Order: sequence, then structure tokens, then C-alpha cells
Amino acid sequence: MDIQITQREPGGVERHVDVAVPADAVREVEERTARRYTSQARLPGFRPGKAPPAMVRKRFADAIRQDVLQEVVQEAYKKVMEQEKLEPITQPHIHDLKFEPGEPLTFTLHMEVRPEVQLARVEGFRVHRPATEVTDEMVQEQLDSLRDQRATWAPTDDRPMSGDMVTVALATADEQGQIGEQKEYRLELGKDQAIPGIEDLIMEARAGETIERPVKWPEDFPDEAQRGQTKTVRVTLKEAKRKTSPDLDDAFAREVGDFESLDALREAVRKDLGAQAQREAETQLKTQLLDQIIEANPFDVPPSWVRQLVDGYANAYQIPDEDKERFAQEFRPLAERQVRRDLVVETIARDQNLRATEADVDDRVNAMATERGAEAGKLYAALQKAGRLQELEHQITEERVFAWLLERNSAE
Repeated sequence: MDIQITQREPGGVERHVDVAVPADAVREVEERTARRYTSQARLPGFRPGKAPPAMVRKRFADAIRQDVLQEVVQEAYKKVMEQEKLEPITQPHIHDLKFEPGEPLTFTLHMEVRPEVQLARVEGFRVHRPATEVTDEMVQEQLDSLRDQRATWAPTDDRPMSGDMVTVALATADEQGQIGEQKEYRLELGKDQAIPGIEDLIMEARAGETIERPVKWPEDFPDEAQRGQTKTVRVTLKEAKRKTSPDLDDAFAREVGDFESLDALREAVRKDLGAQAQREAETQLKTQLLDQIIEANPFDVPPSWVRQLVDGYANAYQIPDEDKERFAQEFRPLAERQVRRDLVVETIARDQNLRATEADVDDRVNAMATERGAEAGKLYAALQKAGRLQELEHQITEERVFAWLLERNSAE
């Protein structure tokens, strides 16, 4: 089929392709389709396939027209894909279809195509290597966090102080100065769960005591209408609990895990923090490198891929329907950046033959099984069932691309 093809934007990811099928080609399909209907038609008074062609054409005009339209459009679509070497990533849509008797059949194909990423420069960049040193203060902070996780709460008759957990009944005066019914709240003081003036009021009371006085709302209060206002607040302290953390000693180390002493726990924490710092440093290095490569090699990204990523994160974060549009606007630049990074990694992996193979995945699964003391076959089956083998393949490919980039760029 000889057709006329015109691309309006031949270089972008969104393509509009105008297609015109000559009238002669359409007529040929019409004649062939009409003959098929004539050979199969069953009309009253005629043996099968013996009805006059003109009568068949009239009786089955709509069906013949629909079959002709479908065949011509399908053949034209195949021709467009072959001739223009397009790789659609979205289902093409047909617009402005014109199909009149004796006239060329014309329509426009609208689609998104896979971007052609040409990386002219991937070497010679300089990136900053983040510090991975683990300080004594970082280790102590982690140990304090472990103690805090195992802390216990006990009621106290003292006036509450910062860090205490309190249950209070609270009411605020309205514009006429009337104080309504108190509502119960549970707060941890010093965690910015209440404005400072109310916390100060709470810390003046003992269990069962009610205190009432004017409180000024801070100038940076989220509700602008209430900033700087002074309102009478009534607080009744129902209960105060104080947290007691366990001593940081060998007994605590044994309680946390299989550690013989506090020194052993401290060393394990330092090792974990070091490994975490190393991972974060590699992530930052990778981000810096990919961002510089993207800056030096601009290219378009398919809007549909960005939308899919935004929608995926919105669902993962369980964003309410009424907030999804705002979330999409805020998250879209990050999603577009992620799509660009993925395309850069994929392009380098393809051009430099760095893609992970099945054997690479097998080796990684075997290594994981050895580390976990598991059976490799069972682990492979579990990963396959969970759909994580492709994720593992992508991870290995990314590691290879990152190593390849670090060899050709400076990290200081």
C-alpha cells in the first residue's frame, strides 16, 4: 500500500504523524471486501453467494465500510511503524479521520515514542565525595536512641517538665471570651505538639489541678488569622508520666542483642553507621554524576512515564484523591529527574555492554543465599515469586554503570 506519511515534530518524544491513503488504494480494499461479502451473503430468494453484488453492497454498506476502514488503518499503521522506525511507548490515538467515497482516507496518529538519548559527554566531570567518618558523638546518639526505644513510662506527682507525657483537658476562649467544653489531648512536652504558652501553662499544674490564664499565640503560627492573638486558655492536668531509660551498661548490651559487653555493642553500632555512611556517600556521588551528565546532555522525556511515576508514588504514599493534583505538581520535577537518570543509566549500560545477564543474577542470588545461610534455589524461587529478579538485575546494572563512571570522572 502506497501511502503518504508526514511527521510534524520528527525529533520529539510526542509525535503527530499525518497519514494519507490514496483513493485508488482504498477503492481496491473496498472492492475486495465487497466481493468477500457477496460470496458469503445469504439473502432471501438467492442461493448463498449468488445475490447481486449491488444488492449486497446496499444491504451490508455499513459493515463493508467498517471493515474497509479497519483494514486500511491497520495496514497504514504498520507502514508508518516500518517506514518511520518508530517505537511507541503509549497506545497511538487516531485523530481527524476523514473517509469519504472516492477520496483519500486521511488521519493523524498521535503517540509518544521512546526518546533517542545521545550522550555526547559522560567523562571529565568532577564530583565531591561526602565524608564517611563516624564520630563518637554519632555512636552515642545511636546508643541513646536505643535506650529511648526501651524506656518505660511511669506516673509522677511532680509538676510536668519537658520530655514528660501528659494527658490534659484543654479549652480556649472564643471571640466573645467564652470558654467552651474542654477536650482531652495527650502530648509529649518539648516536642512542639502544643504552642509554647500552652506548654508553660501545663508545666505549672499538678495532677488534677486546673489553671486558666491568657496565652499569646506565636507570630509564626500556621493559621495566619490567629498569629499574635491572645486568648484565655483553661487547662486541667489529668496525668503526667515520666520516662526512665535503662542504664547504658553491659546488661543493656545483652538485652539489645547478642553482645557480650557495652564495648561490643558500641563497636557494632560504629560499624553499622560506617556502612550506612558509605551507602549514602555512594548515593550522593551517583546523584552528582548523573545530574552533571544530564545537564551536559539535554533530552526530552515522555510525559506518560513521568505521570506513571507520579501516580505510583501517590498510590504508595496513599495520597487522598483531593490532594493528588497538588502532590503531582510538587512531585513532578523530581519524577522527571528520576526518569532522566534512569534513561542515562540505561543508555550507558546499552552502549558499554554493562547490562546484567542471567548468570550475573544467579551469582548475586548465590551470594545472598550464602550470606543469609539459605538455600540458593529456594531464595531464587522466592525472589522470582515476589517479582524481584528484575529489580536485582537493574541493581547490578546500576552498580556496573556507576563503577564505569567513577573510573572516568574525578571524585574528590
